[in-house]
Amino acid sequence: MKTINLGIIGGGLMGKEAASACARWFTLQNFDAQLVLTAVCDVNPAVLEWYKAIPTVTMVTGDYKTMLADASIDVVYVAVPHNLHEEIYMAVLAAGKDLLAEKPFGIDLGAALRIEKAVEASGKFVRCSSEFPFLPGAQRVMAEVQSGRLGKILEVNLGFHHSSDLDPTKPVNWKRQNKTCGTIGVLGDLGMHVCHIPLRLGWNPISVYANLQKIYTERPDGKGGMAVCDTWDNAMLNTKIDLNGNLVPMRLEMKRMAPGETNTWFAEIIGTEGGVRFSTKEPKTLWIFERQKEQWWKKTDLGFSTQFPTITGGIFEVGFPDCFMQMLAAYVAEREGFLGERFGCATVGEAVDSQRIFAAALASEVDNQAIEMI
Repeated sequence: MKTINLGIIGGGLMGKEAASACARWFTLQNFDAQLVLTAVCDVNPAVLEWYKAIPTVTMVTGDYKTMLADASIDVVYVAVPHNLHEEIYMAVLAAGKDLLAEKPFGIDLGAALRIEKAVEASGKFVRCSSEFPFLPGAQRVMAEVQSGRLGKILEVNLGFHHSSDLDPTKPVNWKRQNKTCGTIGVLGDLGMHVCHIPLRLGWNPISVYANLQKIYTERPDGKGGMAVCDTWDNAMLNTKIDLNGNLVPMRLEMKRMAPGETNTWFAEIIGTEGGVRFSTKEPKTLWIFERQKEQWWKKTDLGFSTQFPTITGGIFEVGFPDCFMQMLAAYVAEREGFLGERFGCATVGEAVDSQRIFAAALASEVDNQAIEMI
C-alpha cells in the first residue's frame, strides 16, 4: 500500500480534524493508499503541544518554510486565515508539494485567480476543502438530481446557517475583520460549502442579487476595549441559473447569525415531477417528493452510507468527523487515480467560480441591483 506523507500548516480547529482523520485512516475498507500525518506548523506553541502526542508526527515547527523544505512531505493541508492563503499556497506549490487548500481559496477573486494561474504552472494536484457534500444525505441529493426523476427543475435552495456570532459579547477574531477575512466576509467563510454542489452540477449563476447584512459592527477586543467588525455577517443571494433554456431561481444562504441553528447545512431542489430535501438538523433523514395521481413527501432513514466504506455499521449515523474523513479520502483517491465516478473535492475551477459569485454579490450590494455574470 502506498504511503502519502501529510503536513499541516495551521494546527487549529480544522488542522485537528485532519489529524483525527489520519489517526482513523485504518478504518477505511479496501482503500489502496495510507495518509500519514508527519509534520505540523503553527505559530502558536501551545497548539503545537497537542500534536506532539501523535506518534507519526516527526516535525512541529512555527515556520512553514522549514516544513516545506522537507522532501519527505507529499501533500500539505493549509488551514490559515484568508489573508495568508495566497502567500502560503504559492509557497507550497513552489516547494513541489500537492495542496489541499482551505476555502475560500484566497482573500478575494484576484487572489484566487493568481493562485489558479500558479496551480496551472506548477502541474501539482490541488483541491479545495468542502466537507458537507460528503454526507450521505448530500450525496443522495446529487443522485436524485442526476437521475432525472425530478422532471424540470423549478427552484433550488441551499444554505449554511449557524449562530456562533449571536452573542455580542463574544470577542473579535480574524473572521470578523476585512483585513484578515476579506470584504466578502461570511461568503468566504461559509460560501464554498453552499456552492460546491451547484457548481459540480454545472449550475453556474447567470445573475446574482445579494442581500448582505452587517449586524454587530464592533465586539470586545479581549483587552478591555472594543474592536471594529467590518465583515458581512449574513448573506442571502438570489441567483438565476440556465437549465436547458429554462431560467431557474437558485437561492444561496450563508449566515453566521441564524437563531436556533448550531451548524446547519441544507439543500432543497424541487422539480415538476419530484423533489429532494436534506438538512443536517436531521442527519439520518432524506425527504423525497413524488408526484403521481397523488402527491407526497417520503421520509427515508439513511444510515452510514458513505462512498468510501469504513468499519462503521450501515445502521449508524454520520457526523462531521466522518464527512471530513470522506473528503480526505476523496482527495487521496483522486490524487492516486482511483476515485472513479465517486464525488470528489472542490476543484480549483469551482473554488474560483465561487469567488466570482462572491464578487458579484459585493457588486450587487453596492449597486442594489442584480449583477449579470460574465
